[in-house]
Amino acid sequence: MGILISAVWIVTALGAYFLSERMGKKLIPVLHRLKFGQTIRDEGPAWHKNKQGTPTMGGIIFIGAMLIVVLVVMLICQLFLPQKVVTDADTVSTVTRLFAGIVMAIGFGVIGFLDDFIKVVKKRNLGLTSRQKLLGQILLSGAYAIAVYATGGAQIHIPFYGMWFAGIWYIPITVFIIVAMTNATNLTDGVDGLCGSVSVIVCLFLLILCGDRLGYGIVTAATAGALAGFLVWNFHPARVFMGDTGSLFIGGVLCAVAFGIGRPLLLLPMGIVYVMETLSVVLQVSYFKWTHGKRLFKMSPLHHHFELCGWSENKIVLAAAMTTVIGCVIGLTVTVLA
Repeated sequence: MGILISAVWIVTALGAYFLSERMGKKLIPVLHRLKFGQTIRDEGPAWHKNKQGTPTMGGIIFIGAMLIVVLVVMLICQLFLPQKVVTDADTVSTVTRLFAGIVMAIGFGVIGFLDDFIKVVKKRNLGLTSRQKLLGQILLSGAYAIAVYATGGAQIHIPFYGMWFAGIWYIPITVFIIVAMTNATNLTDGVDGLCGSVSVIVCLFLLILCGDRLGYGIVTAATAGALAGFLVWNFHPARVFMGDTGSLFIGGVLCAVAFGIGRPLLLLPMGIVYVMETLSVVLQVSYFKWTHGKRLFKMSPLHHHFELCGWSENKIVLAAAMTTVIGCVIGLTVTVLA
């Protein structure tokens, strides 16, 4: 069965890659004709103004490819292969985690799409208000947490301790982690290819942790493949941006998989770049208020600081990718030792 599962994952990733790459070729001209161009914020690096008008909402490209491939592969496995996505031995909580997680990720993509659409229509860099986005994120993550808790799946693996049955605390802990992670992936999307590259690496390492959980492996492999296909069009100089549509969806998928396999705390080392980007914003704002106007970084999030230090976008992406690999190796090592 191990060979069969590996083959399914490889086919899934390759199928998602080629579908995403082809969809990009077809949809980018459509986004241009619809004038769905990105409005660049005035606070960003001055040279980002050259990106004004580049199509946004590109997340629909890899989201569409990923969901199509996931649906097709899951149906094929369930109907024709000896290894099933849902088996008779699966508990209600196991099935709930899988499919509620997918729905949650789609929901985050919808929030991002609404945000991007408002930006495009109003021709400004502000879409949904921060309160509206936060409320939507809390409601989605809360619904997911309640669904898992209600079906008896409220456990989290703590390294060097084991499985912790969190009880009712599972709900607020889950909401906090999911909201934090989706906002972190959103902050990371600020340089061509950055969020996509980091997320492909995280997905590939998460795939290893999926083990014999075929459903989660299919979701993770499809996400990695679809993102890789999208990067064909998103590497510097980007021909399309993923927008909040894509970055929020990525955060939702990563959380769905991490919680699904019971190891959400591994998102800290494996998503180290997301964490660093978020901390840079928190530290910048806190230091600015504390010192009455001084700045800790030249600009936040962190990737803008490196840009202003003279780093090229490709150098930033490469450094982030290498940092992510190190973080993922640490995460895997902790998993093995724990």
